Amino acid sequence: MAKSMNREKEIYKVTLVGSAGNVALMAFKFVAGILGHSAAMVADAVHSLSDFVTDLIVICFVRVSAKPQDESHDYGHGKFETMASFFVGLALTAAAIGIIVSGALKLVDWLHGEQLPAPGRLALWAALISIAVKELLYQYTARAGKRLDSQAVVANAWHHRSDALSSIGAAIGIGGAILLGDRWTVLDPLASIVVGAMLVKVAVNVLHGSMNELTECSLPAETEREIEDIIRSCPDVCEPHNLRTRKIGARIAIEAHIRMDGNTTLNVAHDRATFIENLLKERFGAETHVTLHMEPKKG
Repeated sequence: MAKSMNREKEIYKVTLVGSAGNVALMAFKFVAGILGHSAAMVADAVHSLSDFVTDLIVICFVRVSAKPQDESHDYGHGKFETMASFFVGLALTAAAIGIIVSGALKLVDWLHGEQLPAPGRLALWAALISIAVKELLYQYTARAGKRLDSQAVVANAWHHRSDALSSIGAAIGIGGAILLGDRWTVLDPLASIVVGAMLVKVAVNVLHGSMNELTECSLPAETEREIEDIIRSCPDVCEPHNLRTRKIGARIAIEAHIRMDGNTTLNVAHDRATFIENLLKERFGAETHVTLHMEPKKG
């Protein structure tokens, strides 16, 4: 329980640091985008706004996921963290579509002969500062997500990285429009479309991982082979079969059938099952859910 509470506090700390950065960048980008007449920078500001929204989602859902099992949730509340990751993916998708549509509308106006306003240097500086800040936030959040084994935090880290990538696209478009003159102001909305396309790819990856977990996808084949090897390492135990695995938030569930000599006493069979359970928990975490079904050897 104490470990779970410490994990929750660490997730809060990481997410709040990201939130502070997102709020500051969001305000700066909106001002720079409006004063600098840059569609790409306004789109980047919208992306930072979506980052802030996903921070709030992670904070709310992780608090619930940290609750221990109760009468209505025998396997705990870990799936709420997976749901947070899913909603992060949805928010990222919505931001990407909005950015693409906004850039496409500007492009259509340009194709119809409308002169697009040239972006100002303030917008370029905002993009460059955003790249540096968001990449630092990505590195900090990604390391914490891996250390805490939190899919939601890792997904949020990729939201930071995607914002850094969008700022790179915005910087290229804004810089090109400034350096090449009025004839190339179209580079600004084109950059926003490219940014949106990059975000779609990141969103698909986030949604794929969370959907796999929500639909009870098994653990990777190499992990299942490792589980079987651990079971076989126990004396007097053989033929692990009917192995079923899944993730429940930050922990995993393992169910397996194993065979022993049919004349083994119940006490010995229980000791062997406990031994295997402890081995699996040592490898995959103390909160790993393990269910073993003992069967007599054939023949």
